[in-house]
Amino acid sequence: MNHPTTATATDFTLRPIRPEDNGQTARLIRTVMTEFGCVGEGYSILDPEVDNMYEAYHHGRAAFFVITRTGSPEVLGCGGIGPLAGSDGGTCELKKMYFYPALRGHGFGQKMVATCLEKARELGYHRCYLETVSRMEQANRLYQKMGFEKICSPMGSTGHCGCEAYYVREV
Repeated sequence: MNHPTTATATDFTLRPIRPEDNGQTARLIRTVMTEFGCVGEGYSILDPEVDNMYEAYHHGRAAFFVITRTGSPEVLGCGGIGPLAGSDGGTCELKKMYFYPALRGHGFGQKMVATCLEKARELGYHRCYLETVSRMEQANRLYQKMGFEKICSPMGSTGHCGCEAYYVREV
């Protein structure tokens, strides 16, 4: 893969996922989760939707986005929102937000979170929940910077018992 060594916002496009992005998005999710040791039972790497993100998020109360180099089909980052399983209809979950290392630390995470929160408001959600692992230190700092507050226990029923860091914020 031809990953950028320096990244500027003008070189990249954040857009809704397309059906042809499924394979690259699955590879990105699995690569980053493996990088952080998030493999096996209890992690979203095993979620059936990983191979079909377009289909999983192409409905009224969900949205999924990818970041590509402008003019290229290569998916370098992703993230989305959807209803939080097992909760009231007013809470969404920020899901599957991952970036290849070359995009990290350049503001793309902030842009992705802001885009997802804006979409959550449009879709009528009042709260946004997320879960992650503490060892994804950069991601945890980003979530706190973006106004997410750490909570002591999980919400909903995601089935991701491998996660131990939980956050929520109003949208």
